Amino acid sequence: MERWPTTVPKARLLQERLRHRVVTRDRLRKIKYIAGIDVGFDDAGQTVRAAVVVFEFPDLTLSAQVTARRKVRFPYVPGYLSFREIPVVLAALAKLPRRPDLLLCDGQGYAHPRRIGIASHLGVLTGVPSIGVAKSRLIGTHSPPGRAKGAWTPLYDGDEVIGAVLRSRADVKPLFISVGHRISLPTAIEIVLACTTKYRLPETTRAAHRLASG
Repeated sequence: MERWPTTVPKARLLQERLRHRVVTRDRLRKIKYIAGIDVGFDDAGQTVRAAVVVFEFPDLTLSAQVTARRKVRFPYVPGYLSFREIPVVLAALAKLPRRPDLLLCDGQGYAHPRRIGIASHLGVLTGVPSIGVAKSRLIGTHSPPGRAKGAWTPLYDGDEVIGAVLRSRADVKPLFISVGHRISLPTAIEIVLACTTKYRLPETTRAAHRLASG
């Protein structure tokens, strides 16, 4: 990884450079292992902890789970959260016994002002296909999705579709799904639903959230 930015202007330059490497088409092999990724913070926000939980797909059998910790070296600035989180996520991924076939990140992917949220950024850096699964909207407009599980509506930035607002469980708040890297939006929606059982969050990021918060 090239020298990591510690200021917003340098981070923005890197985002502008990397955004053109994001692939929004299906370029993934057969999926056997899916990793859910989330981060938490300790020491009054001074330490970031990454959790990666790997499941076999499609039966969602737990395969591996790892954590890593690092001191925070980038300020909290919306739109630049990957610069706080990616270094420790990479450290956690390096501990896995095998490389996952797909990453599901708790955060945005293409649905980002510069089209490179943490899921896209991480996917470009690792070369692993990735999906952004966010609990809230960062940018964009949308109409309400239907109330049934699987209902979704496009998330727009102007005339461009940047993601999907997906009802992952009937009558619960929707998730904001976006392409990370090397995957299309329809495939991303299909995989997120395949990883979602009886809860709002997919089992992958749900397990990672529990581990990161523990």
